[in-house]
Amino acid sequence: MNFQHVTVAGGGVLGSQIAFQSAYKGYSVIVYDINEEATGKAKERLQKLQANYIEDLHASEEEVQTAFQRISYSSDLVEAASNADLVIEAIPEVIDIKTDFYQKLGSVAPAKTIFVTNSSTLLPSQFAEATGRPEKFLALHFANEIWLNNTAEIMKHPGTDENIFDEIVEFAKSIGMVALPLQKEQPGYILNSLLVPLLDAAQKLLVNEVSDVETIDKTWMVATGSPKGPFAILDVVGINTAYNISHAKAVATGDPTYKKIADVLKAEYIDKGKLGAATGEGFYNYPNPSFEREDFLK
Repeated sequence: MNFQHVTVAGGGVLGSQIAFQSAYKGYSVIVYDINEEATGKAKERLQKLQANYIEDLHASEEEVQTAFQRISYSSDLVEAASNADLVIEAIPEVIDIKTDFYQKLGSVAPAKTIFVTNSSTLLPSQFAEATGRPEKFLALHFANEIWLNNTAEIMKHPGTDENIFDEIVEFAKSIGMVALPLQKEQPGYILNSLLVPLLDAAQKLLVNEVSDVETIDKTWMVATGSPKGPFAILDVVGINTAYNISHAKAVATGDPTYKKIADVLKAEYIDKGKLGAATGEGFYNYPNPSFEREDFLK
């Protein structure tokens, strides 16, 4: 299939990044969101992204403006989907919201349209029936700061057509991603299946008073050559997200260590406004966190 028209459903942080990256690579893009206020906020995010592409990718003013002009906005799902070759869903991680969206989308999108979900915690098989076209549905998962962290995890469910899967792998490559195909459904895909146990282990070492933030990160960085340790990574992810994950695990498993992690994150970080790199303070202070100092690994 020759993709030309891409609709991104959800103009939040990642949805707006997916839209801009697709437009930057030449696609005509429509950003759909639930009302005009939401599409207005998406447009503001997309305007701000231009500076990132200029600074980080050395894109020209003309290139980013051309990309921005390839993007239009709609709060009418019928209009947004009417000519879509591909709909990339990046709406909230709530099963009922996604199910309702796919039922509506399936009834208005052309037969040609392929649907993909950017969900990081939910599996495509949970929504395949709701789409009305399970063979044309799968997951296409991006990392935050898509223009730099250019991974695209492509995950099928048992009913995904193999040719459709291959087409999405090629689409991911066409927008500058490193395509990472998954042959089976896996909660957390590849990246989070590897990363989450590392972050869990680091937090357990901290709350059990085995060692401190800097020493744990230093250990990982020296031993593996990684540019960041687990707590530096958690600052990028955001302390709220880390808290939500630990709290959910504490409730689900009854494991007291996860409760201890959640309690520490709330009392020592969230309640003090230390939410991570985005707010200037988390486990480290920003800009110029200590792990970037030349003498940190000595």
